[in-house]
Amino acid sequence: MKMRIFLLFFLLGAAFPVCGQMTVVRVQDGKVYLDTSSVKTAVRPGDRFKVILAAEPLTNPTTGKDLGLIYTYSQPGTISEVQPLYAVGTLSQTAEVKVGQEAVWETNAETSAQSSVVSGPKEAAAAHTKVIYEPVEQEVISVSAADISAPGADEWITLSAKGQITVWKREKDKLVQTLLYQLPAAKKPLTLSAVAARGNVTAEIFATVYDERSARISTWVLAYENGQWNTVATLPYFVKEIGCGPNKTLWVQRPFVSGVQPGKAHPLVYQNGEFVMDKARRSDPRVWIAGLNFWPQESQEPASIYVASSGRVQWKPAKGKAIAYKELTVGTPNRVKYKQEIIKLPPSLQVVPSQGRWQAAVVENTAKFGLLSGMFGQYESAKVHFLDLDKGHLNRTDTVTLDGFVYDTTCTDRAVLMAEVLSDGQSSVVEVLHN
Repeated sequence: MKMRIFLLFFLLGAAFPVCGQMTVVRVQDGKVYLDTSSVKTAVRPGDRFKVILAAEPLTNPTTGKDLGLIYTYSQPGTISEVQPLYAVGTLSQTAEVKVGQEAVWETNAETSAQSSVVSGPKEAAAAHTKVIYEPVEQEVISVSAADISAPGADEWITLSAKGQITVWKREKDKLVQTLLYQLPAAKKPLTLSAVAARGNVTAEIFATVYDERSARISTWVLAYENGQWNTVATLPYFVKEIGCGPNKTLWVQRPFVSGVQPGKAHPLVYQNGEFVMDKARRSDPRVWIAGLNFWPQESQEPASIYVASSGRVQWKPAKGKAIAYKELTVGTPNRVKYKQEIIKLPPSLQVVPSQGRWQAAVVENTAKFGLLSGMFGQYESAKVHFLDLDKGHLNRTDTVTLDGFVYDTTCTDRAVLMAEVLSDGQSSVVEVLHN
């Protein structure tokens, strides 16, 4: 696969704010080991780096004046581990990276600021670790994890922008395709969930799609049985998994109940051979369940945490006022045009355990060409922020920087799982491990 190359001209200063230079001393399994023994600025997890692949002198052909060097860089990588004399960086493509090459890096200001704050045992926890798998040639918009082909298969399932459902097994840092299903071309894929909702030993896949001709959202329920794909049901709902690992449940809502607003969300249950909405239970916020989750509370009903229509994250107990986190706005490339409105479906936010507490993992996508482009879903990179609740406030405790942008996330027993869409249209599946 081609490595993405960036040509930068050092005429008016570097476009990449360099904090120092390091030497590549080892390249193995998508990891780059960097000698930091001579750098003066501290390297921290979350810092970004680029390896200098080549340098070419630039000369004025008229005057002969030496104008410096044209540097050819690798794609940006992220520092994932720091030791006293070396650092380990993750890089999705390392084919052109060699021992002895130099690398430059910039300090992640947010990570640096957080690392300097010491106000209690909570901040002593290690930063979240990021595991990146080799890119696949798809623009992945949703991902899940379940046993699809057999009990204990522990597979990952992805949904591409072209409606391709792929089941993968993991081999070290690579994903190997085991099963494939193609949704009809007329259906725009929105999201994917995988839960054993019928009580079987393997899971069903719930692929939510939008029919642009009829302006309707529906969900295809698929199962891989006896060596072939079967369509179990087609539901007139938007369906999304909520929770982590074997504790995942399915929630549904009727789309476009009033104008472009969704209806209340309800659990999806399987009764008497049918999938039905459990109308006895519902969520209070009338928001898209693509960005809804539940926050456990001792001796109380779970609180709701969700992305409001404004893009702000809000935490709301079963009784009482909502608490908003105003320091970020969730942007999403996942959207559909319904009549004259653009409907934005936010990336899932996950509620995960961390050091005996609960945290929310929230994706913040960075617009590609500024604020205006964010209105049309043009993004280039993302960050995953971890928020916890303390004394009536949502506080950010950690931030993980990604090389691409993210449509959606899911949660396993060990990590928040997502796919970052890279600048070349490929995607790398990323695990951000629970603390």
